[in-house]
Amino acid sequence: MRKLALLFELAVLAPSLVLAWLAIRSVRDQQFLLERQQSLLYQGVTDTIAKTISDRLAQQQQEFSAMVESLAATNSPRTLALQFDDQVRKAWPLAEVGFSVALSGTSTCTLTCPSPTAGPAAQRFLLDNGGFLGNSETAEVYLNVNNSKVGIQKNALNGDNGWNGYNNSQVQQLAQKNESPQAQASSEPTGQNYFKGKTRSVNPQSGNYQTTANQAADSQDNNLSKVIPAEAEFRELIGDGTDGMLARFLQNKLKLMFWHRLNRDSNFVFGAQLNLPRLVSGLRDLAQPDPALREEICVAILDDNARPVAISRAEFHTVWKRPFVATEIGEALPHWEVAAYIVDPSRLTQAVCTETIILGLVIAVLVIAIGVGGWLIVTDLNRQVALARQKTDFVSNVSHELKTPLTSIRMFSELLSENRVADPAKQRAYLQIITAETARLTRLINNVLDFSRMERGEKKYNLRDADLINIVRETVDTYRPHLENCGFKLECALAPGQLPIRADTDAIAQIIVNLLSNAEKYSNGEKKIVIEARRRDGPLPCAEVRILDRGPGVPKGCEERIFEKFYRAHDSLSSGIQGSGLGLTLARQIARAHGGDVVYEPRESGGSCFCLRLPLKMD
Repeated sequence: MRKLALLFELAVLAPSLVLAWLAIRSVRDQQFLLERQQSLLYQGVTDTIAKTISDRLAQQQQEFSAMVESLAATNSPRTLALQFDDQVRKAWPLAEVGFSVALSGTSTCTLTCPSPTAGPAAQRFLLDNGGFLGNSETAEVYLNVNNSKVGIQKNALNGDNGWNGYNNSQVQQLAQKNESPQAQASSEPTGQNYFKGKTRSVNPQSGNYQTTANQAADSQDNNLSKVIPAEAEFRELIGDGTDGMLARFLQNKLKLMFWHRLNRDSNFVFGAQLNLPRLVSGLRDLAQPDPALREEICVAILDDNARPVAISRAEFHTVWKRPFVATEIGEALPHWEVAAYIVDPSRLTQAVCTETIILGLVIAVLVIAIGVGGWLIVTDLNRQVALARQKTDFVSNVSHELKTPLTSIRMFSELLSENRVADPAKQRAYLQIITAETARLTRLINNVLDFSRMERGEKKYNLRDADLINIVRETVDTYRPHLENCGFKLECALAPGQLPIRADTDAIAQIIVNLLSNAEKYSNGEKKIVIEARRRDGPLPCAEVRILDRGPGVPKGCEERIFEKFYRAHDSLSSGIQGSGLGLTLARQIARAHGGDVVYEPRESGGSCFCLRLPLKMD
């Protein structure tokens, strides 16, 4: 049995505990997994809004180009170039200052508009951009050019920013040196064309998942802006492009310009510096997450200093530089970002805790179920082994029980058949012994047969009205000669009157015989048995038969086990007490089939008391 239990532990319990340990380890990663899922979900929101803003700006740039062509259709290019500032501000509300540039040759530009006398805004514009637009000085700009071949590689200013094949650390090092990848690859100086990197103003919390040193370095590099400026002259920047957007930072303020090359005369470029507050006002309606996420996150459009210019929840306040996730808008609004903030950070933590608790409880329940199941299996194995052992003992006991009466019957019958006993008194005594042993053998076989029928559910009872006092009296009268021949004194104390019951009289008589036989076997030297029959009063009145002896009694702790099949508190082979271990089992089963029971009670001054209780027949 120990080997079987050890094998079970190695085959079932040990792998189960290992799986439980692995499951507990996975529970600890739930916060990372849940936050990662939330990060991907919210990152998709900010990416979509950033693209929508870029598309809106591209649409407005196309509207500006269409407006320029419309104005040029009613004016000559030279006339329009001189009046463009006034006309564009009247025709397009987003225009703050309009400008026009006349191109000649490959490197000469003439700024024809606005006029210095047009007002303070025009004067400030000329002061900030006159040299750059006149192609007399270089400027650091963020460029988005359409349909062009520009002197500075276009892919360096759109999308991948010309840094293909370089990781973030290399980009940062090159940007700090003001060198492009192309400049590093060439031994010739690059002149005016170079790039400068800039650290993002926000630090998304979704980048806090990294734990190793390399991952921490990657997280730091990821905070480097993907939008990289170019420094060159105006003519070199626009190249042969038809239209585009230019963004500059002047006095730490963003200036955004649209420009368009006239279709009918490509030597004229018209542009406008946008009124940024009006532009942002038109983008506020885009700063809205999906309706399903509006209660979870707040979306904000942040300027280059990480200040909100539009938010989806007016009452929301937080540390704007620490969004959960953020996406850069692009060259049109350089270093502007769409950021998402968790409205209730504790909600995510609470969700993680709830999910962790649920998973922990599931794991605990499964481990407990495995443990309980294993314990039940081991317990059942123990029970089956004990039952097998009891069946083996039962076979031994029954063989012994059968052998003893058969030996007596054979011996005395041979003496009588050979006329070796002449004394009539001895002959009668031998015949009585043969009769008693035959009855004992019959009783043993009937017990085995009845037990077999009960196990198969085939035992049937012929219930009828009867008197328990009369059943006890008849049974005692039948069994008394055997007890007296064995030297027992049987006292019978029966209550006067009747104890009406509804029962199978033969089955009830079998219970009484089994209890008397049990008292006979466990007499312990004092051969005195008392049988009582009376009415037992109480909440449920019943008829009771008590059989008392002065035997050794039942060992403590075995008061209920003695009614189990094949169980014997005193082993017959070691104690010399004969029996099959079925008498009390059958007695209780028959009594319970009649609605009663058989119970054991210790007797005062030593011995045992077995009580048969049956329900009284009610009139």
